[in-house]
Amino acid sequence: MNVMTPANSPSGRLRAERVTLAHGGGGKAMRDLIEDVFVAAFRNPEMGEMEDQARLTSAALAEPGARLAFTTDSFVVDPLEFPGGDIGKIAVCGTVNDLAVGGARPLWLSAAFIIEEGVEVALLRRIAESMRGAAEEAGVVIVTGDTKVVGRGAADKLFVTTSGLGVIPAERHLAASRVQAGDVAIVNGVLGDHGAAILAARGDLALSGDIPSDCRSLNGLMEAVIAAAPAVRAARDATRGGLASALNEIAQAAEVGIEIDEAVLPLRSEVKGVCEILGLDPLYLANEGTLVLFVPEPQAEAALAAMRAHPAGEGAVVIGRAVEAHPATVVMKTLFGGQRIVDMLVGEQLPRIC
Repeated sequence: MNVMTPANSPSGRLRAERVTLAHGGGGKAMRDLIEDVFVAAFRNPEMGEMEDQARLTSAALAEPGARLAFTTDSFVVDPLEFPGGDIGKIAVCGTVNDLAVGGARPLWLSAAFIIEEGVEVALLRRIAESMRGAAEEAGVVIVTGDTKVVGRGAADKLFVTTSGLGVIPAERHLAASRVQAGDVAIVNGVLGDHGAAILAARGDLALSGDIPSDCRSLNGLMEAVIAAAPAVRAARDATRGGLASALNEIAQAAEVGIEIDEAVLPLRSEVKGVCEILGLDPLYLANEGTLVLFVPEPQAEAALAAMRAHPAGEGAVVIGRAVEAHPATVVMKTLFGGQRIVDMLVGEQLPRIC
């Protein structure tokens, strides 16, 4: 799908119920798949006129001192659909969030699909529609992409790679290295929902309870927080490796210690139960709509209030702060009154999570 076709392209010609190798061969079958599934869902003026690239303009790029932010990510979640989302929604939200936590205003996305022969066309349609909805909600546009089909066994149904472009206003300078001792750490909501949702959706274990993924875009939340607390130092979305890995990345980049309090960590009872049964640590469970940010203490209350006023931050809570002691190390005060080091995740608690 190197080219997104114009708005007057014919559609409705795809009759196959499953993807075949012919749909990746570059001919009419491939064109029908692209137009009827992806272009039909993503159609917008920015797609261009049958060129091999999207041609983009934005007034934001002309602002003095503005910088371009660019990110890319691949998604291999299993199962492809789960309570609260699917691989398409994660691909959009995950890429938007990678831009947003750096202070960027996301504008455009690309989307590339590796499809295994035999995948149901109806599944592709659902995922494409989910991506369209997630992009609209985040205020971004999918402007270009690509489609490849591989033989049976060469992939696991569907892999998606998205790249994102956004603009960082001149006055914003968010970076993990800017965190200082005394800064307050805030999370916008509950932890571990995505990891628990994927585990339950796989059906390998008889887990009861409805745990939806927290998959959502956070650019609106970040804009609200920065408006209320412009001195925000840094933010990270706590995806693979969970909150623990995000905090360790920040501690190491800033060469500060970070102390958090287990008693205030926001966790659903269902997620706690899953972790207790399986011996998992919720600090390492993946999230797809949760971030942690650091802000100077004088602006912490303003940041917290702004987060709680936004739908994506209603459960925001202060979980700790940066300190001069034990630089580059995360320490947690436990429920029993002791302390333990919260290290980086070694290996993977749950593979194929996003």
